[in-house]
Amino acid sequence: MAKTDTALIRLRDPLLALGLLSRLPVPLRDTSRGARAAWAYPLAGMMIGGLAALGGLLALWLGLPPPITALIALSLMIVISGALHEDGLADSADGLWGGWTAERRLEIMKDSAVGSYGVIAICLSLAARWSALWMLYQVSPATATSALIASAMLSRAMMALVMAAVPPARSSGLSHSTGAAPWPTAALGLGIAVSFAFLLLGHGVIIATLCAGLTTLALALIARARIGGQTGDILGATQQLADIAILLSLLT
Repeated sequence: MAKTDTALIRLRDPLLALGLLSRLPVPLRDTSRGARAAWAYPLAGMMIGGLAALGGLLALWLGLPPPITALIALSLMIVISGALHEDGLADSADGLWGGWTAERRLEIMKDSAVGSYGVIAICLSLAARWSALWMLYQVSPATATSALIASAMLSRAMMALVMAAVPPARSSGLSHSTGAAPWPTAALGLGIAVSFAFLLLGHGVIIATLCAGLTTLALALIARARIGGQTGDILGATQQLADIAILLSLLT
């Protein structure tokens, strides 16, 4: 393939990432790139977080208090992403803690029903992110806006790292069909996320990235031990837990 053709394909990777990670009307003509487009996950996060941040700024302009502004920004984030990652967190919580064997845990994660662990995980995730955003908006609108965009980028970069480091737990499904992200692809995504986050957070990006990385490592190790690898649900849970870790780190 000519270098020009390769460059054009890479330019379409952000659209592929946005189409996969959001409900925005993005035309997807070629999805064969799969995990090789994972470097662009942080760019999709930038769009999702940016739109949510704009909603928060509009709420502040209308005179709404920080708690309601944080709720609006969080709601927009969920609507734009189609609750994709929240669903993954719920299924992961049910599966990882609700079965005695790897096979049974994977069955539970595939089931569309949500159990007690899943409900509790979603409630705790929403409470953690809402309260963190509430406090960040109380600090300043600029702080909360930067945090929303930076956390959306960094948390999605963590997904690519898990795709590179942990093999799929199933021989079918979204994670298997997407494939394993090459390490250079995951590293590029992390570099993009950290670079933009540094512009937004300054040196705070160091602690934020460290917290997100440790949280991601812990989840990856648990998934490897309990189900033998990662799934699309595990990737969604990765984004959620990393997002929480980043937002909380910015409160210190």
